[in-house]
Order: sequence, then structure tokens, then C-alpha cells
Amino acid sequence: MEYYLEVWRKYATFTGRARRAEYWWFALFNVLALVVLEVIFGVFGAVLGSKNPIALIFALPLFAYILAIIVPSIAVGVRRLHDVNQSGWLILLNLIPGIGPLILLVLSLLPGTPGENKFGPDPKLMLAPSV
Repeated sequence: MEYYLEVWRKYATFTGRARRAEYWWFALFNVLALVVLEVIFGVFGAVLGSKNPIALIFALPLFAYILAIIVPSIAVGVRRLHDVNQSGWLILLNLIPGIGPLILLVLSLLPGTPGENKFGPDPKLMLAPSV
């Protein structure tokens, strides 16, 4: 949970490095939150009917959460790329269907560069948050 909160503390920080744990805990919590919000929206949409305007009100938290996580998701992705000594601009590979996200998945799974690199000190050597 601490890694998830760390990403929110660095909401729009595109400099520095992010450990794998920080990146993947953030991704896990986002998936869980989105699934819960989608289920809530789906249940109320099914009960009230998809054409009922009141059902759309239950979609607002889902859309608000999606909008809220856009910037920190990109920021932690850029910092994760920095940790493997790659340019943050590679995050734009997500725009290439199929192969782009696959390349970024592989890069996000790689261990970070040990020691300091051109993007900053090794986050593993810094005081790590407890999980």
C-alpha cells in the first residue's frame, strides 16, 4: 500500500526512478479499483437499465477515477523506464497497437540499473517504504 501512496505523492513527477515494486503495486491497486468500480456500475446499470439516466450517475466515480490516474500512471511509467536506463519518451510506445505495450511490459519487468544512472540514484539503495 505504501508504494501505491508513494506514486500519488509523486503525482506529476516525471524525473527520478521508480522501482518495480512501486510500479506494479500501483498497477495492481488500479486494476482492483477499476474492477470494483466497473462491477458497481454494471450492477446498477443492469438493475436500473442502461438507458436510465440515473444509471449513468453510477458511472461518474469510474470515470473520475480513470481521469485521476492518467497523470500518475504516465509519471510512474516514465520513472520506471528511467530505472532501466531508458528515456521516458518510450512511454509513447503505448500508442503503437500490439507491439508497443508489449515492449513496455518487457521493459517494466526488467530489474533496474544497479547504482546511479543518468536519471538519478538507485531507488533500492534509498530508504524503501515498508509493505
